[in-house]
Amino acid sequence: MPAEFIYLASQSPRRRQLLEQMGIAHRLLLPDESEDAEALETVLPGEPPEAYVRRVTGLKLEAAVARLARRGLPVAPVLCSDTTVALDGTIHGKPADVDDAVRMLSAMAGQRHQVLTAVSVAPGGAAPALQALSVSDVTFAAMSPAQIQAYVASGEPMGKAGAYAIQGRAAAHIAHISGSYTGIMGLPVFETAGLLRQIGFVL
Repeated sequence: MPAEFIYLASQSPRRRQLLEQMGIAHRLLLPDESEDAEALETVLPGEPPEAYVRRVTGLKLEAAVARLARRGLPVAPVLCSDTTVALDGTIHGKPADVDDAVRMLSAMAGQRHQVLTAVSVAPGGAAPALQALSVSDVTFAAMSPAQIQAYVASGEPMGKAGAYAIQGRAAAHIAHISGSYTGIMGLPVFETAGLLRQIGFVL
């Protein structure tokens, strides 16, 4: 019998929106104040982008499953997702500050980069976790320093991998994408639906 809902271990409103678009009932399973969620996103020396995003998503899922058990909540599948941006193999995570956001956007302007989003689902019980990966190419048009400063001043880049949100103002500077638009947003719908079908959801 498939679960009636899943837990989403993410604070991202975009991921919630995409689950709603899929018709998946979900409840949030967010970290406690005592958990250092940011520490899970530390890049290991020499770690390739694909290995990084897969590892971090797996760690976030493990932490969420432990959180679920600790809180004594009803058992249901748990879904985690993590997105990273890579330019020429270099990982661009969330900008530390305004200057960092300017640096990232200046490097990516006029260039093609990759957006990698991994999705992991813990079905519940003894069943092993499942994972899928979406990789997309995004090409930015050339951007002037004034355009970059104006975009950073909007506040949109903060808290976003690669210092931009494709569904926001950055779309005006994106010349081409190849891959999954929803994956670039942070939750690839096709890959997520595939994982959920494997654990019994009818989509």
